[in-house]
Amino acid sequence: MAILTTEGLTYIYSAGTPFETAAVDHVDLQIGEDLMVGVIGHTGSGKSTLMQHFNGLLQPTEGKVSLEGKDIWADKKMLREVRFRVGLVFQYPEYQLFEETVFQDIAFGPKNMGLSGNEIQRRVLWAADSLGLDRELLGRSPFALSGGQKRRAAIAGVMAMLPKVLILDEPCAGLDPKGRLQMLRQIRDYQKQTKSTVLLVSHSMEDVAEYTEKLLVMDRGRLFCYEDTAAVFRKVEALQEMGLRIPQIASLMLALRQRGCDLPEDIYTVPQAKDALVQLLRKGAVSC
Repeated sequence: MAILTTEGLTYIYSAGTPFETAAVDHVDLQIGEDLMVGVIGHTGSGKSTLMQHFNGLLQPTEGKVSLEGKDIWADKKMLREVRFRVGLVFQYPEYQLFEETVFQDIAFGPKNMGLSGNEIQRRVLWAADSLGLDRELLGRSPFALSGGQKRRAAIAGVMAMLPKVLILDEPCAGLDPKGRLQMLRQIRDYQKQTKSTVLLVSHSMEDVAEYTEKLLVMDRGRLFCYEDTAAVFRKVEALQEMGLRIPQIASLMLALRQRGCDLPEDIYTVPQAKDALVQLLRKGAVSC
């Protein structure tokens, strides 16, 4: 069953002026439940604008967005509930921290959902643990945390609402390699534990190759494709024409195939490449 659906979704900036631009142009899309979905596209492709439609931050110029089969704009009184069910984390969310303590910041969303005090505490502790935030930090000011800790606290505040859909816009931007790896693993673990749908907006082809099952590709406001990750990375020439690149390991495998190595076409992660090369060596095919 599709949890998010768009039909003819169009959004026009500066309508009726000389600067009129279709940021999203007649997008038809169905996104299923219990998935890790990568969202990619060059700067200005419309991916962030599309994401902001999913929880009602933007209202379509044309078309509609449905959550679990219901048009989110059919009753504007329901938008509050939609925003609890579709959580959106902007890039650099640490700049949105504002409460006196980390606990209060993470609790803000659950509190506004009208949950009991015990349930709020349970969710805050669970979200903090899920993102590797030490519980001793919960009583501190969020402004006393390190950059990585602030990022985790901000994301935990959205996770604590347990949305059916979690949208993360470049959650690893600015993190060091170790912090990036930890964050991606924690997001993946969160998705598996909650069986929610996570949309990971990223410029890193390596990240989406490693951690997502499907890829949504935007190009100049239009949906280029929404397919399994492996299928998308086989569209090498089309991705390059859009200004995107395939993962470095996929480029290496392509170069080896061009030199005559008998390697599958759907290798786009390091573990896949390792397994394929081991099999090749066992066959004694080392001349390539």
